[in-house]
Amino acid sequence: MAIERTLSIIKPDATKRNLTGKINAKFEEAGLRIVAQKRIHLTPAQAGQFYAEHKERGFYAELCDFMASEPVVVQVLQGEGAILKNREVMGATNPANAADGTIRKEFALSVGENSVHGSDSPASAEREIGFFFSGLELVG
Repeated sequence: MAIERTLSIIKPDATKRNLTGKINAKFEEAGLRIVAQKRIHLTPAQAGQFYAEHKERGFYAELCDFMASEPVVVQVLQGEGAILKNREVMGATNPANAADGTIRKEFALSVGENSVHGSDSPASAEREIGFFFSGLELVG
């Protein structure tokens, strides 16, 4: 399997509850390396720009407001098959359907407040990483 990079966001519901370290431990235990990381507070406009692909969906405004409600931790994870590995570690979007031991099973509050975001494809990973990080910030 190839070495990949993927974007991870620790969402407001998790940062508010001080879960960053516990969530990062799950990524690292799964063999993913954090090669860039920063804590930021998105504006609603920045959240809207990041989630622009969902603009026509009914949950878009609520998602943007939620993502701007508290600080988030944006990071780049690297490892063999990092995109799929990250998605496995996160678990299903709905925490009720997530496997035991996954981030969402352990920490998510609801489908909307599901603690983490991860890129779903190599194209998304490239776009999403570029949204938050310059090449100089990737140090893996």
